[in-house]
Amino acid sequence: MRLLLVEDELEMAAALSAALSRYDMILDHAPSIDHAMAALASQVHDGIILDRQLPDGDGLSLIPRVRALRSGIPVIVLTARSAIDERVRGLDMGADDYLAKPFAVEELLARIRALMRRSPDIAPITARIGQLIFDFEGRQARVDGRVLDLPRRELLVLEALARRQGRTVQRSTLEESVYGYDDEIQSNSLDAHVSRLRRKLSETGAGVEIHSIRGVGYLLRPSP
Repeated sequence: MRLLLVEDELEMAAALSAALSRYDMILDHAPSIDHAMAALASQVHDGIILDRQLPDGDGLSLIPRVRALRSGIPVIVLTARSAIDERVRGLDMGADDYLAKPFAVEELLARIRALMRRSPDIAPITARIGQLIFDFEGRQARVDGRVLDLPRRELLVLEALARRQGRTVQRSTLEESVYGYDDEIQSNSLDAHVSRLRRKLSETGAGVEIHSIRGVGYLLRPSP
């Protein structure tokens, strides 16, 4: 899952990025409304976490512009303004949820999960391919009821492929699903993740294969 955090407090952004990465979420950071619009134009995000007080204006002014690009994308507004009329204004402006600072990361995660379940742009809760079941909400891959112990980036590769099972996924799409803006990507990093993932799926009898489409990307399908 890829989220966009629009927040000018660098310490807050770094803390949230570290916390959400432990739950296999990729967090892109934009410190202003202008940076957020540039990020939304260049990447597809599953949701937006939006601060109110930004250096180039009220974060709420971003919501109508976001809706013009993607009407169904979930938006959670973060703010130190906890008055009821402020929360009402945010919701009336098109926010899907409102969370007052300070907040617990666990509460933010619960609100993200709730919004993802309601979003029409998000894939079904689970996908089954061969003997493999991928639980998108629980962020787990299981074979015959056993949870596969996968490193974070291998799990993200598998999630991206499972969401598009039976379709070729371009390398650029996979890299966007696995790496954040600030990550350094080695030329063969993605291929290494796919190679290790292939081996583990084969060893566990998942009944699936990751097929290489030369010069294009990869395809997850049941084993013949």
